[in-house]
Amino acid sequence: MLRVAVVGSGPSGVYTADSLLRSTSVPDVAVDVLDRLPCPYGLVRYGVAPDHEKIKSLQGALRRVLEEPSVRFVGNVAVGLDAPGPAPADLLRLYHAVVYCVGAATDRQLGVPGEELAGSFPATRFVSWYSAHPDAPHERFPLDTDAAVVVGVGNVAVDVTRMLARGAAELRRTDVPEAALRALAGSRIRDVYMVGRRGPSQAKFTTKELRELGLLPDTEVVVDPEELALDPYVSGRADPAALSATARRNLEVLRGWADRAPADHAVAGDRGRRIHLRFYLRPEEITGAGGRVTGVRFERTVPDGDGGVRGTGRTEWFGAGLVLRSVGYRGAPPAGLPFDAERGVVPNEGGRVLRDGRRSPGEYVAGWIKRGPTGVIGSNRPCAKETVAALLADADELRGRPLPGDPLAGLRALGASPVGWPGWQAIEAAERELGRRLERGPVKIPDWPGLLAAAKVG
Repeated sequence: MLRVAVVGSGPSGVYTADSLLRSTSVPDVAVDVLDRLPCPYGLVRYGVAPDHEKIKSLQGALRRVLEEPSVRFVGNVAVGLDAPGPAPADLLRLYHAVVYCVGAATDRQLGVPGEELAGSFPATRFVSWYSAHPDAPHERFPLDTDAAVVVGVGNVAVDVTRMLARGAAELRRTDVPEAALRALAGSRIRDVYMVGRRGPSQAKFTTKELRELGLLPDTEVVVDPEELALDPYVSGRADPAALSATARRNLEVLRGWADRAPADHAVAGDRGRRIHLRFYLRPEEITGAGGRVTGVRFERTVPDGDGGVRGTGRTEWFGAGLVLRSVGYRGAPPAGLPFDAERGVVPNEGGRVLRDGRRSPGEYVAGWIKRGPTGVIGSNRPCAKETVAALLADADELRGRPLPGDPLAGLRALGASPVGWPGWQAIEAAERELGRRLERGPVKIPDWPGLLAAAKVG
């Protein structure tokens, strides 16, 4: 039997396990899906916004794969980290093959003065907080300020902007943790600025995400018509037919907002909020006083005629007590794997890991750590299939290597305390009970002690 470890239980990892199970060329495959967390589903559980219930329902499809007889979920196993657990070399002694599907876990920096000030955060930390990631249970965000700035115009930027403007009554119906719900309910933020250095035709958000901003109760979306007109595809200096369908739809939505007469400052009494979508503004400095954020200074940019932008020397300052930076991600593989720091990926050839330019027998990658942080959830399926095809082509060579007994015994010997599927089911039951006590639906447990206690570890 071919024994394979898949490191990471998000979509990329589960799609990899699914492709292995569906193989007809190598029918006898046993797959252990390892995860650092005691909970499966990766960013579907800990990255998709709680009010995106349709996307979160993808957990059902992932669940069906993890409940297959030839698949085991093995949570609470840290690979290549300081915590007790296996290194990549250890996994190769326990499995014929290992596929790393660990995503891109670190944020890109803006590279401007003031990023280190209190009140300046990577957007992913805010996402982890409202998603109940156990690494971020005690985060404190300055929501007692009048304004927030979100730097970036991708879907994550839209998510955090929407969550800052979303009312607590709607969030109460979701699985957002209770502490985050209370903090968001008490937020004083009334103005959220979502800012991009280039034009709206180059924004990375999808139209569905963008339109949701206009559906928020008691919230006005503000788009500056003059800023919109700077875009060559809006002004007529470039042919909109050259744009993707998504970009053309985005421009239609933005035009609709720009053409509206501005509402009064109080959209709905004291509860009204405004989302300002700003473009052609490049961050120059996060300003502060007393070690805390006071705002962001931007330089006005204009199109350079070659698809980029150039600075104009003119600046604009937005006062804000909270800055969330959402300008991309970088891979962070387990220690012990090779890493191309410039591209942010593990060097590979069609999914086969390369060490010093040569294939490393038994080691593979899929997902963002293979190709970089590109695509949407569905992009991981063909990526996983390509990697699995390479692995299966190597299967005869891989199976020739003898292994010890059950890998779980080896993982425990290395200091890990694995949480299996019954442990995850116990966590689910505890979250249902927590929600019942709070008179809500299931509410996620936000901390390591709570999750491990629910899983009956220790």
